[in-house]
Amino acid sequence: MEASEYIALEPNPEIEEFRPGDIVRVGIRVTEGQRTRTQVFEGVVIRKRGGGPGASFTVRRVTYEIGVERTFLIHSPAVEYVRVTRRGLVRQARLYYLRGLSGRAARIKEARR
Repeated sequence: MEASEYIALEPNPEIEEFRPGDIVRVGIRVTEGQRTRTQVFEGVVIRKRGGGPGASFTVRRVTYEIGVERTFLIHSPAVEYVRVTRRGLVRQARLYYLRGLSGRAARIKEARR
């Protein structure tokens, strides 16, 4: 394959700039039978990895005292949008320590960016 045969990745304009620690709302395209709908997943970005076509990010949320994490590919056609709800102030790139915390201890300070 020559370099000209590869398809260039177009960045999705609906994906805002975000960082680990931010609280985001991710709209995912879900197909059920013949119908397609948008499902929203809201939580804290605990990691953002890679560049190019394999770039992904992981979002964590706690529902009914159960932590749920989902990993999304940034360039996936299933991801409709990413909207930042709150900007978080953190000093690490990977926020895995949030898995061991609950309630008020798991809160992240808001950044003034």
